[in-house]
Amino acid sequence: MNHLDELESTGIHILREAYANFKNLCMLWSMGKDSTVLLWLTKKAFFGHVPFPLVHIDTHYKIPEMIEYRDQLTRDWHLPMVVGSNIEALEAKQTFPDGNVDRINCCRLLKTEALKNTINATGVRMRFNHATGRYEREENSQPYEGVIVGARADEEGSRSKERYFSPRDKQNEWNIGGQPPEFWNQFKTDFAPGTNVRIHPLLDWTELNIWEYIARENIPTVSLYYNHGDNKRYRSLGCYPCTLSVESEARNVQEIIEELKTGKFSHIAERDGRAQDKDDGGGLETLRREGYM
Repeated sequence: MNHLDELESTGIHILREAYANFKNLCMLWSMGKDSTVLLWLTKKAFFGHVPFPLVHIDTHYKIPEMIEYRDQLTRDWHLPMVVGSNIEALEAKQTFPDGNVDRINCCRLLKTEALKNTINATGVRMRFNHATGRYEREENSQPYEGVIVGARADEEGSRSKERYFSPRDKQNEWNIGGQPPEFWNQFKTDFAPGTNVRIHPLLDWTELNIWEYIARENIPTVSLYYNHGDNKRYRSLGCYPCTLSVESEARNVQEIIEELKTGKFSHIAERDGRAQDKDDGGGLETLRREGYM
């Protein structure tokens, strides 16, 4: 097997281990390149089927094309799509765009708190009804015990401290020092009752690996990743008030791969265009310890 085959095989193994060991499982899908590769791996792991809910934490400030892409793939691939939001914070205008909180606290409210409420079934979940073509309130929601995430160790500093199976406590807080060791592909999947576990099948992938796999598998992505003639594109997608593009001439997947191979961005962090990272001193460990995805 080549390196991509090995990464794919490990990812599929982790997904199947998660499905076998956690009763209530979900997968976060942000519509970005990483979580879309994770969605593709899931379809491969389960023979075209996605056997657990996909969860999108919608801040209501995502770039519109991302939401259009989400709903189109949900319909085309008949995905079990669930959306969670912090409606209370949005209605109270406790957001950075409204000018009432800084970026970090906006992320804390619209992402961290929304995610925790969605996982714990203490907030409203909206599930896509394929019969009606609409999102409808999910009744009798149960907490998710395991959450599959498309995090990569090379993407941002705090992610490099994760495990494939990374426990959170009952408040979804992350004790980095309390994570179990993972040697020789031996993974701990039994945890104390009430533990929420984040599962990271893409942990050892790189940005280049992701794009090489997208090219090999012909995976559809949002066009925001490509230069449309203004010599700008996005490397990392987030909320439109806090996400900046980068200078790039790459118009398609192959050109992105060649660009990455030249080392053009070797001195620029992948999430350099995400303003909240800068406001948190260049990393997101504080938010991630509190339960940020």
